Amino acid sequence: MKNSIPIDLIYEILSRLPAKSVARCRCVSKRWRSILRHQVFTELFLTRSNARPRLLIGVQQDGEWSFLSTPQPQNRHESSSLVVAAADFHTKFSSGKSRHQCTYASGLIYFKKMFIPKEDEDAKRVLCDPLTGQYVILPELRVGGSYSYLGFDPIDKEFKVLFMDTCDFIASKDEDHYILTLGTGELKWRKIQCPFTHEPFWERICINGVLYYSAYYSDSNGRSHLIACFDVRSEKFNFIATKHRYDQLINYKGKLCGINLEYARHVGGFPVKLSMWVLEDVEKPEWSKHVYSLWTESEVVKVNRNLSVSGMTATGDIVLSMEDATNPFYVFNFNPDRNTLQVQSVEIQGLGANRDHIACHAFVDYVEDFSVSDAVLQLKSSPLQQQGQDTSHDLSKSVKNKQLDNYEFLANKLNHSGRSIVINKSKPQQRRHTSRDLCKSAPSVKNKQHNKYESLANILYHSVG
Repeated sequence: MKNSIPIDLIYEILSRLPAKSVARCRCVSKRWRSILRHQVFTELFLTRSNARPRLLIGVQQDGEWSFLSTPQPQNRHESSSLVVAAADFHTKFSSGKSRHQCTYASGLIYFKKMFIPKEDEDAKRVLCDPLTGQYVILPELRVGGSYSYLGFDPIDKEFKVLFMDTCDFIASKDEDHYILTLGTGELKWRKIQCPFTHEPFWERICINGVLYYSAYYSDSNGRSHLIACFDVRSEKFNFIATKHRYDQLINYKGKLCGINLEYARHVGGFPVKLSMWVLEDVEKPEWSKHVYSLWTESEVVKVNRNLSVSGMTATGDIVLSMEDATNPFYVFNFNPDRNTLQVQSVEIQGLGANRDHIACHAFVDYVEDFSVSDAVLQLKSSPLQQQGQDTSHDLSKSVKNKQLDNYEFLANKLNHSGRSIVINKSKPQQRRHTSRDLCKSAPSVKNKQHNKYESLANILYHSVG
């Protein structure tokens, strides 16, 4: 075919696009969909995505959730610096509301309670992809109190939801608990047993296929602290005795780590004392303790007992973020090896005026993975986005004419000259953007990128179209 190019080069070109752009390209034709769903492409895209991890930010505003992300700082050698970044908008869930925290594992978000008016009045357990806005409602379980967590098995590549039945706040060894596996066809809860009675809490982390969560254990000697351990693959329970209940649990270089924060007296700000307990040996168990003092020279950046530890990045930075919405939204990257603190100022557009009811939750090392998105799609999910609403104060974009937008995207991205692609489109009834872009690049940079790839993209379009 004239102007055709090798499929490997097509993969190479398209793997450099943002995930949302690739998702739109999939809607162009069956041919494009086949190419962009091929295992070779999804693995190549994941490899590139792993090289550019991001900080995923969930914004909870009056029960509605929006998800954005921003690049994680790469320059980690400066002792104290302020890095300015903009957040890229992913999706907004306008049809479902949840005022509870969410769990994150390997690219998926789990809401233990989300109210979806179009379903019924009962709260639902929802799994969703923050990149595409696709979601699935889990089957109902008619029980009283409960704690539930999302885990991921990296060997079998399976997501599982662990459901602990907690009558009077206690997960009894005599009660049935439940497990649900994604990707096995029909979504169905299975009964499992826990060999010890305990009182679960919300602090949790999944590391290398093991789900850890804080708990209390009671016996004749009284009540003691422990961390429950659930092997996602074998579905077996165990526990580790501890001397403390930690504010948060994180993955510290592949090891379980408990963290507590203490703020300066009276002011509740810097310096902040960060205490870490790292599980060095699971069998003994043996913990090592590390204490650091965090402070910044910036007179602009202030905290007021409102920091949360988001986790540790693959490059060894412990990330702390603000729990409430501010603009700018400050992220702190602390490197224990160098004892350095880097402050990242993230601009988030579209926040409402009443900041007291806006909460933020951040998750480190987020990568765009189409295998996760495709897994959710296979569960016959649908977007949690309300269409046709007033977006003058929203973070989301209008999606009134999805098919036309897909072709408009191609016209803009693949052939800026306009000679080979003609779009017959009536005059738009409203602007697609009713607020400023969340991540607006300089026009000169955009033009350089367009000129560089204009000819090649046009050939690509005619090769696979």
